[in-house]
Amino acid sequence: MTPQQPRTVDLFVNGRWQPPQAGQYEPSASPVTGELIGQVAQGDRADAGAAVQAAAAALGGWASATAFERARALHRVADACQQRRDELARALTLDQGKPLLAEAYPEVDDLIGYWHDAAEDVLRLDGAIPPSRLPGARVLIERRPLGVVAVITPWNWPYTMPAQVIAPALAAGNTVVWTPAPSTSVCSAVLMDAIADAALPPGTVAFLPGPGPVVGDEIAGHPGVAAVAFVGSTQTGLSVARRAAGKAQLLEMGNNGPLVVMDDADLDRAVAGTLVGAYLCAGQSCTAAERVLVHERIHDAFVAALAAAVGKEVVLGDPFDPQTTMGPLNNAGVADKTARHVADALSRGADLITGGGAESGRPTALYWQPTVLDNVPRDAVVAREETFGPVAPVITIASLQDAITLTDDLPYGLMASIYTADAGTGLRYADAVRAAWVNINESSNYWETHLPFGGGGGSASGVGRVGGRYAIDALSQVRTVVLSGLTGRP
Repeated sequence: MTPQQPRTVDLFVNGRWQPPQAGQYEPSASPVTGELIGQVAQGDRADAGAAVQAAAAALGGWASATAFERARALHRVADACQQRRDELARALTLDQGKPLLAEAYPEVDDLIGYWHDAAEDVLRLDGAIPPSRLPGARVLIERRPLGVVAVITPWNWPYTMPAQVIAPALAAGNTVVWTPAPSTSVCSAVLMDAIADAALPPGTVAFLPGPGPVVGDEIAGHPGVAAVAFVGSTQTGLSVARRAAGKAQLLEMGNNGPLVVMDDADLDRAVAGTLVGAYLCAGQSCTAAERVLVHERIHDAFVAALAAAVGKEVVLGDPFDPQTTMGPLNNAGVADKTARHVADALSRGADLITGGGAESGRPTALYWQPTVLDNVPRDAVVAREETFGPVAPVITIASLQDAITLTDDLPYGLMASIYTADAGTGLRYADAVRAAWVNINESSNYWETHLPFGGGGGSASGVGRVGGRYAIDALSQVRTVVLSGLTGRP
């Protein structure tokens, strides 16, 4: 590939790009090549305050625009993303590490869909006219914006995770201050370019790169912010939630949701689903198959088939190569955690079937081999914490109840998956577990963008729902208007 000139990533506040007030920038290197690809502005609390102020000033005009006017603006953003499709995809591969053809272009296409969907969804919002106790009165129930929404997003899906909350937030009439993940701020700036291309009113969307504990903390707790939308780890999400106490919150957090393979499962289908579950985005997905719970009757056949499929179908390499299906991990932190989790499992008696470490001879140390672990003890760290790497830890189960018990043994409740030929078995599993989304005979990484997605009640996976109309509901509020003093009873 041709080397890319490093980009200076500034703030976007009140309709224009501008440097941070303190003038601080941090270098950003590509996980693919190790080369410098950007100098990223380090916004501070003063910058965050200015962004919130600009968003608050823009709120009245944007909220009073008709739903049709806002929908046209969101369609313009989608069209701008379409025009920048190649640029967005290449920037995503270089900055995040996703394979260009296998994953980067599909994420850009989903990004475009989110903006179009939000534009259409807001036109379908409706209200209600419930009865009133007052003679002749009318009660109107309608949806209204919340205000300024702070949006804090992760590095694993740096286009679709922002879009799944920014687009519906804007559709509902809110204004937005967006803080992207530091390690993917370069490609995030390209997305902000597309949003800027759409010529939304100044202040409607602010782009605020910088350290999460500074800018993210400031916008989460800022008194001018009415709601906070966060996507990321449970630990960080709980910190954001505490800072945002008293505000409306939409939190999509961590998971260690299992992929269950029962003894009557279609083996080929289950193996194919495990490949998607464990190795999509190099395992860096909140819905990854972080635990593979396999019934003891088909355990040996499943592990042999999985190992063969990994060797044949998962191609680790240069993500700009059309043959590559899995690129490098995004950052050293996740690579170090993956190594610790694998080492812990092996020290407790797990068997290494394939992979197990970073691949030598690559431009960076982030090219982690697709890994299969067998006979993983249930108390291993990889079985209890979110690894976020390309590891399929196989744990043997004896029954459906065993699978249910293991699923809810951890505090998470985002996504779970089960493979079985018996619809009743699948539904009994879905009825019993905490997860708010259960796939039967589909990978744990399968979802549809218009469907409600979020953490199960009482879990450590978050609150609220993204997805189509459900995201607009989460990022708006119900208002009641009582109109009295009319003509009285007929």
